Amino acid sequence: MIQSTDLPDTVAVFPLPGALLLPRSRLPLHIFEPRYLMMLEDALKTPQRLIGMVQPFAGQGSDEGLHDIGCAGRVTQFSETEDGRYLITLSGVSRFRIEQETDGFTPYRRCQVSWDGYKRDLGRVEDDCRFDRPEFLDLLERFFSSRSLSTDWEVLKDADDELLINSLSMMLDFDPEDKQALLEAPGLATRRETLTTLIEFALRGGSSEEMLQ
Repeated sequence: MIQSTDLPDTVAVFPLPGALLLPRSRLPLHIFEPRYLMMLEDALKTPQRLIGMVQPFAGQGSDEGLHDIGCAGRVTQFSETEDGRYLITLSGVSRFRIEQETDGFTPYRRCQVSWDGYKRDLGRVEDDCRFDRPEFLDLLERFFSSRSLSTDWEVLKDADDELLINSLSMMLDFDPEDKQALLEAPGLATRRETLTTLIEFALRGGSSEEMLQ
């Protein structure tokens, strides 16, 4: 397990709209652009093997402005395809705040970061003592039905609070700004409340822009 003293001052960042990584969660990624292949190769040479996932601002590409808060993940699985692409899994370690982007000779982006305020990310799995699971699953079932989605409901009923809330936050098709709000939630209870609001709003047919106004 990575300790706070192991966290570097600078991390490579992968700006990918809509891709959310949370602490203690896993994110599969398909790496094929040359600059990100180099980023992966460089990350694998370091003891921590960290890559920072960051949301670019809405409507902007990966070379434009970045949100201040991202989440670093450790490369825990990777395999190479015959044509030189990589399938990897990032395991979420900790959120960070970008202090400034660094100049350098790499084709990918690197940022000086601060880990202050996110010590809890390195701790144990969180519980949500106020979580009304039957009510939440009823809401989720209506949401899935409205979008003709299917899932294993028995698995959802038995999943730990954190695994359930974080997995849904990462998997459900919300706008990048909504994903950022889920990332920045201080704790699991706040993330669950944010997720519930997003699902309720989607069921009413609203847009995230209307919700933010």
